Amino acid sequence: MVVQADDAVFRPVRAGNPFEETVERLLQAIKLGVVVPGDRLPPERELAARLNVSRVTLREAIHALTEAGYVESRRGRYGGTFVNEQLPKPRRTPAKRLARDLGAGLEDALTLRSVLETGAAEAAASRALGPAEREHLQRCLDETEAASLTDYRRLDSRLHLAIAEVTGSPSLTSATADVRMRLNELLDAIPLLERNIEHSNQQHRAIVDAVLAGDPEAARHAMQEHLQGTAVLLHGFLD
Repeated sequence: MVVQADDAVFRPVRAGNPFEETVERLLQAIKLGVVVPGDRLPPERELAARLNVSRVTLREAIHALTEAGYVESRRGRYGGTFVNEQLPKPRRTPAKRLARDLGAGLEDALTLRSVLETGAAEAAASRALGPAEREHLQRCLDETEAASLTDYRRLDSRLHLAIAEVTGSPSLTSATADVRMRLNELLDAIPLLERNIEHSNQQHRAIVDAVLAGDPEAARHAMQEHLQGTAVLLHGFLD
């Protein structure tokens, strides 16, 4: 059974900063492709309960994201809060400044991502996946391969999250989403290179093929090679 990514993202926020964490969770869902442009967020009552925040806090967070251009509220029978068809462009903070601000946090995030995602690929390939899980993984791969430059980063994130989903571990899915968000600002700060996208898509297919074939060793190796390529590219632009 697929561990739904929205369950991993829309999980209870920690005490202390409910507004800020609610904004973070909603942005995470949008930027990682858990809810896509044009999709409606879960109903207010349900979403507040899942996040374990008051409806007032949730409304304040939605208002902040409305002003930032990520969502819009619609009235009427089929109303609700919808992700905007056109999302704000990523903030282009110079990559070297981001890396300087992160300091040792960059290597920490890259190491954590490597451990989590190679383990996720291996675990996914070790499971007997059902038809829905196989279809979900294949669909995310196909959408990533067909993505425009504008949508590529979001759909790439969604594919990596899908691999964690089919492990059946909600904790692993949540951790994968968190570390991807830590790195996405840096990834957004470097250019999307057509040759690199082609190479990434080849590696994505190798990972998914190994998972679907039930080959844990090949899945782990393919994921490790893919993540090493991303880390080398990041260092090339940041160092």
